Parts: sequence; structure tokens; C-alpha cells
Amino acid sequence: MRLALGLSVHSGWAALVALGKADGRICVVDRCRMELVDEGESSWAKQPYHAAEQLDPKAARTLVERGIKAAHTKARHELEAALRRVGDAGNEVAACAILVGEPMPDWSVEEILAVHFRMHKAEGVLFRVALVQAAESCGLKVLAISEKLLLEQAQKTLLAPTSTLKKRVIKLGKTVGSPWGKDQKDAALAALIALA
Repeated sequence: MRLALGLSVHSGWAALVALGKADGRICVVDRCRMELVDEGESSWAKQPYHAAEQLDPKAARTLVERGIKAAHTKARHELEAALRRVGDAGNEVAACAILVGEPMPDWSVEEILAVHFRMHKAEGVLFRVALVQAAESCGLKVLAISEKLLLEQAQKTLLAPTSTLKKRVIKLGKTVGSPWGKDQKDAALAALIALA
């Protein structure tokens, strides 16, 4: 079956939903919570800028770089595991849609650490970028979809009103049960766009 992945990303984890089309019907093939930090590093790796806030500039830069590298490594590992899982069932992933936020200015680590709001923004971007790059390195067609414009883009791509799209996503959730919260619904809608 031809599949599309949808990912709704947070600091340290992402909701993944894989959708496919069988006999003209869309179905949920896989869904999971992808952990994007190793368990032993969760105390700092989910928020490496916050962890570096009180360090001297050199140590702060080193810790942040370590956190970024760890996020990219873990994102690649988790995405490869998801691709193996759906591939072992005879499926092929055609595209991966990742919900993203606003792009971040090209601030240095020092500039980010100087303003608390920037640390939150940088950490919000970190895991999304790690997953986009992981998907690209796995050879997937990547659709970076603005989280704020998800419904608007879905309406344009799928040629359906918001009410119809919401009902379709709720119906998909009923086929798999809990958890099917906002993250899974958003990831499923992103996957529908990628599958179109």
C-alpha cells in the first residue's frame, strides 16, 4: 500500500500517523509516539537551551550543540524504525508531512540565550528541523506544513470544507481508538495532504 506519514512535533517527542489507501478508502496503518530524546538525557535534552542558560558561553554552546546532534540522531533512528515497521508489512511511504512553526532568525547560541522567549522558539524549531532533515535523509518527499495554516492547506489540497475534514479525521480515529487527541488528528490531517 502507498502511505503518507504525518507528524505533529513537540519538544522531545512527536505524534506519528501513517495513512494509506486501500480499496479507495483511507485507513490508519500505523501510529505512535516517537521519542526524540533518549530516556537518560530527558532532563536536559528536551530543552537544551534552557539547560545551558546558566553556563559560561563556551560550555553553553557545547551543551546546545550536543543537544542538537542528539535530536538529529534520535529523529533519524525513530523515523527509520517507523519506515521499517510499515515496510515490513509490505507498504511503501510516498511522502512525509511535518507540521512546522515560524522559521527562526539566524541567531547565535549567545543571542538565543540572552532572551528567554528565544530559547522557547529555538527549542520549538529544533525537533521539527531534526525530523525534516531525517525524512530528507531517508529519501522521503517532505512537506513542511505550517501548523497555523494546516486547516487552510487541507481545504485547498483536499477540496473539502473544514467540517468535512474534521469529521473525516474523527472517523479515522474511531477505527483505531485512543489515543486520538489533537496531535494525532493534526498528524492525520497532514498525512491526508501528503497522500493526496
